[in-house]
Amino acid sequence: MTDETRSAIRAFIVENFLFGDDSHPLPADQSLIDNDLVDSTGILELVGFIEERFAISIADADIVPANLDSIDRIAGFIARKQAA
Repeated sequence: MTDETRSAIRAFIVENFLFGDDSHPLPADQSLIDNDLVDSTGILELVGFIEERFAISIADADIVPANLDSIDRIAGFIARKQAA
């Protein structure tokens, strides 16, 4: 899990869900769902971004909060998928 991966994820979230407003703190372990930053449609946008940016395929069964609910979880999920 690299800082570059986290930075790319953070930049996507700020641009697409915070409308470019990066003045609010976005800790890497903050729940995106519980803090109303991402809804179900947003998760699908996030999945599309991950698949395109990191060249991985995400199965429907992988679209769960354990994999996609924070920047840290997303980065770890990407690292696991790339290592497989």
